[in-house]
Amino acid sequence: MRSDNRRATTTDAGPTGTFTFTQRARRAQIVQAAIETLAESGYTRTTFSRISRQARLCSTGMISYHFAGKPELITEVAHTIMSQAETMLEPRLREVDTYRGKLGVFIGSTFEFASTYPTHTLALAEIVAMARDRGSTGLERVEQDILCVERLAALLEHGVRAGEFGAVDCRTMAFALRGAIDGVLCQYLRNEAVDLDRCAQELTRAFGLCAQAA
Repeated sequence: MRSDNRRATTTDAGPTGTFTFTQRARRAQIVQAAIETLAESGYTRTTFSRISRQARLCSTGMISYHFAGKPELITEVAHTIMSQAETMLEPRLREVDTYRGKLGVFIGSTFEFASTYPTHTLALAEIVAMARDRGSTGLERVEQDILCVERLAALLEHGVRAGEFGAVDCRTMAFALRGAIDGVLCQYLRNEAVDLDRCAQELTRAFGLCAQAA
């Protein structure tokens, strides 16, 4: 870390606009600590001080060096988690030829990610709750990206055009499906006995019936 305590930027990173190995490692450490703090303490109590303690950093200045403020850090947290989820989802989507099948893959992968990474899923839930309930400035786009409503609607629209689904209002159906997914995840994250595999199968079947072609 430099003695002048200025923030790390892509200019500092070098002519290619990429961070150095050391900078990437430190940012990853901070992001992971932020994920754990969000899941354990909630959004409001996730401060640079708590994150610094979680990451075992010597001061909060080490966080400020890499992130201008909490919104920037939380945005990086969300993008990091969503990238991990995408790594799990995308190869499976490519293996399925039908849009009905892709719908099932989306639901199943969402639940599998929650099962494999409950801390990450809880951290995302905290971010969405803050953006939705308190209108946290700077997180509106992040909330939309996390919920994937536009992506679900696009998947359904492709299914309608392919004749796999009936003439449904795809955006309304996407909102309904997202709500159902979040309802299951809410119960799961409360440590209630929820069979995620069965829930994935039932939601896929139910929404497949709702959207089926006449």
